[in-house]
Amino acid sequence: MTGRLFRTLLACLVLAAAAARAQSPAPTPLRVVTFDGGWNLGVWAAQRQGFFEANGVSVQLAYTPSSAALVTGLYDGRYDIAMATIDNFVAYQEGQGEAKLPGDPDFVVVMGGDGGFLSVVGGPGVKSFADLRGKTLSVDAMTTGLAFALRELVARGGVAESDVTYVRAGGTPLRYRDLVAGKHDATLLRTPFELLASERGLVVLGTAESLGAYQGTVTAVRRSWAMLHQAALTGFIRGYRAGVAWIYEPANREVVEALLVANTRDMTPALAKRSYDILLAAKGGIARDAALDPEGIRTVLALRTKYGRPQKTLTDPAKYIDETWMRAAAAR
Repeated sequence: MTGRLFRTLLACLVLAAAAARAQSPAPTPLRVVTFDGGWNLGVWAAQRQGFFEANGVSVQLAYTPSSAALVTGLYDGRYDIAMATIDNFVAYQEGQGEAKLPGDPDFVVVMGGDGGFLSVVGGPGVKSFADLRGKTLSVDAMTTGLAFALRELVARGGVAESDVTYVRAGGTPLRYRDLVAGKHDATLLRTPFELLASERGLVVLGTAESLGAYQGTVTAVRRSWAMLHQAALTGFIRGYRAGVAWIYEPANREVVEALLVANTRDMTPALAKRSYDILLAAKGGIARDAALDPEGIRTVLALRTKYGRPQKTLTDPAKYIDETWMRAAAAR
C-alpha cells in the first residue's frame, strides 16, 4: 500500500468516525436531587466512569438542604429524579408531609438503595440516652424522613417523648455541623457522619439495628414524568446499577475511598477506609442490585402508623413502589 493510499484510507476512517458521533443522539440530561453523603457512592462512581452516558443519560446532581426542599423541587419539576429515604415519599403520598403541595404528589418509588446507615449520636457531654432528658434533639423535618426512627430509638432507650424537645435542622450534613457546634444535644446521623462525629469526641448512643429491616435511601419520581421518559429512567437505573457493581469490585477500593474523601467535608483517608467497610459491607451495605426491601418498607410503614398524623394504618409496601423500570433495566 502506497503512502498516499494509506493517508486516504486513514482520512476516510476519521471522517466516518466523526459522522457516527454526529449521528449518535446526545445523552438525555437528568436533574437528580439527593442529600449529601456517602450513600451516593453509586452515583459518584457512575458519573466518574461514564456509566450514565453509556446508557443514554447524563446526570446533573444537586444536593438538597432539607426533605421539604427536595420534595417540593420534585413536585414542581425542578428535578426529574429524587434520592432520599423512603419515608419522605410515603409521607407526602399520605398527606402527612410538612410542605403543602397543591395537588396529588404522584410520587412513586422505582429503585432501592440502602438500609439507612442510622446512628443516634449525642452532642458534647452526652454519653447515654439517659443524658438526653431535658435536652434538644434535631431532625430534618418533624413529620418526614428519619424523625420517626429517631423518636422510636429514643423511646427504646428509656427516654419519654415528654422529656425531650425536637427541632428541625435540615439534612444530615447540616445536623452534623450543628451537633459538633453544640447547638443541639443529639441527632440521627448516617454513615459516614457518625464516624466524623466520633473523631471529634462525640458518642454514638445506639443504632437502628434494633428496628430490624429498614428501607433507607430509594429513588423516586413523579409517575406522570416516568411515563413520558421511560427510556431515560431505565437508562438512569442501568447506569446507577453499573456504578454500584463497580464500587463493589475489590480492585477499585482505592478509588472508591478517594471518592469519599473528594466528596465529603472533613473526610480523611483513614476515615474513608472505615466508611468503605460500612457502606460496602457484605451485610447491610449499599444494595448491590438496587433492590427494594419489602420488610424494610414495612418497618417504615409501622413507624409512620405509630407516629404519623393524621393517624393512618399503613401496611402495604406495594402502594408506594413500581418496579416496572427496574425490570426493564435488568432485562437488557
